[in-house]
Amino acid sequence: MTSSEDRRKLSVVLVPEGGRDTRTFAIPYRTLGLFAGLAAVLALGLTIMAGSWWYLAARASRVSELELEVELMTRDRARVQALVSRLETIETQYLTIRNMFGSAQVDELSGVWLPPASLARRDEGNERVRLGASRPSVWPLSERGFVTQELYDGDAGDHPGLDIAVPSDSYIRAAGGGTVVDVGEDAVYGRFVVIDHGEATATLYGHASATFVRLGQSVRERQVIALSGSTGRSTAPHLHFEVLVGGEPTDPLTFVEQPG
Repeated sequence: MTSSEDRRKLSVVLVPEGGRDTRTFAIPYRTLGLFAGLAAVLALGLTIMAGSWWYLAARASRVSELELEVELMTRDRARVQALVSRLETIETQYLTIRNMFGSAQVDELSGVWLPPASLARRDEGNERVRLGASRPSVWPLSERGFVTQELYDGDAGDHPGLDIAVPSDSYIRAAGGGTVVDVGEDAVYGRFVVIDHGEATATLYGHASATFVRLGQSVRERQVIALSGSTGRSTAPHLHFEVLVGGEPTDPLTFVEQPG
């Protein structure tokens, strides 16, 4: 049985402009309710679709960001691997140098002149210590050391001598007899000594931890003039050794020979 509510209708009257005839449409409230429900469902569906699109767009943007992060992490990993390889190489070189220094229990080249002493003697290698000025010909250390940089071996070609890695406080000895023409300390060479050997030839010894000679003092071949260190512009203990001929740097290895 149909109730009075179900029989209620909404009348819609259409009046044409300038016309007399009208049209009346009677729409049951029940039908209107169905249309309203369909409209609500459609609106809800459109809202869900719009929300899903926004979510998918946000996820797509996040995927692009993640891809960029993965690319950056891949690059960083490659750099880290290169750094690890470099550190392994440096560690190997360091161990080689340390083992070389640590294994030298008795130094066959430890013949040095330590004042006071007689005017002439024979050192442990049975080589006569020459007095007076002489051409530099003796290795400037009582130890073999390890040559880390040679003449003009720098990137800018501005390295005027020989760098020899050696433990701190090793004996630095005069490569030849002569006169101390400069001794002191500056920002680059740290504590240093310069010896004039005559015939426009001089030698320079830099980065010392201590010096044992004074300006104008005469020194003889193999005389200990300083101890090795890392003063001045230096990152590790070593001796910077220069040979100057006419004031110009000359390859020290053409004057002295590194011990075998």
